[in-house]
Amino acid sequence: MSIVSLQGKICMVTGANSGIGKEVAIGLANLGAITVIVCRDRIKGESAKNEIIGKTGNKSVELMLADLSSFASVRKLADDFKKTHDRLHVLVNNAGLIMGKRLVTVDNLETTFEVNYLSHFLLTLLMLDTLKDSAPSRVVNVSSTASLRGHIDFDDLQEERGYSAMKSYSQSKLAQVLFTYELARKLASSGVTVNALHPGVVRSSWGNEGGALGIGIRLGRPFMISPKKGAETPIYLASSPEIEDVSGKYFSKKRENRSSKESYDENEAKRLWEISLRLAGLA
Repeated sequence: MSIVSLQGKICMVTGANSGIGKEVAIGLANLGAITVIVCRDRIKGESAKNEIIGKTGNKSVELMLADLSSFASVRKLADDFKKTHDRLHVLVNNAGLIMGKRLVTVDNLETTFEVNYLSHFLLTLLMLDTLKDSAPSRVVNVSSTASLRGHIDFDDLQEERGYSAMKSYSQSKLAQVLFTYELARKLASSGVTVNALHPGVVRSSWGNEGGALGIGIRLGRPFMISPKKGAETPIYLASSPEIEDVSGKYFSKKRENRSSKESYDENEAKRLWEISLRLAGLA
């Protein structure tokens, strides 16, 4: 089996100051990649950057700041990246949260939907030309088995009629899978692959803001897998030569798996795409 090397490749990971994101960044840096970690908080980001460099010996780790609850911040991230880099070989859309109560962002959108899905939708499309110029390149979307229980409520995407933390989270993760499949169709033969994954039920800071549900998540942490274990599938999708030409698939435990029945509805994916373009200011 050949040794995987990402030497000279540029990889970006969102939500990389803790949990799965940090472990993914460590894995990619270990493979020699120029690793760009995207964090909201500078202090936590600098700490993560220093830890990644210390653990891997790879000094090519860069910190970029972005708040995924703000489209303006996502746009600035894309602009700042392009000022210093003309290539991007791997984009790992990892950052995510679950909210115990309904809150809206500065863009007047429900927070879970914007952070988990819409901001990654926007970031990916803003980086698309760079990804195409870097082909072969990859987009890796960290979803969840919660997507299996998700439903896209086009009449109430922003959960204004009655908020549920798990319903909102599941909808955002299903949206991510629908986006994965639609983008893969649009990028066929472009040299850019797009895949989604379930990392496993991971013991991390996820769920800290999930209210009563968050309490249940925290109580269940002793039975969850480590962030390092959860990072194995995204690292595999970002680097493995075995799947270089595989696109538009859903993975779990480094194996291709079936996502929900709704996720394969191409008409729904197209409808969500058009709405997402409008909400993200790309229409």
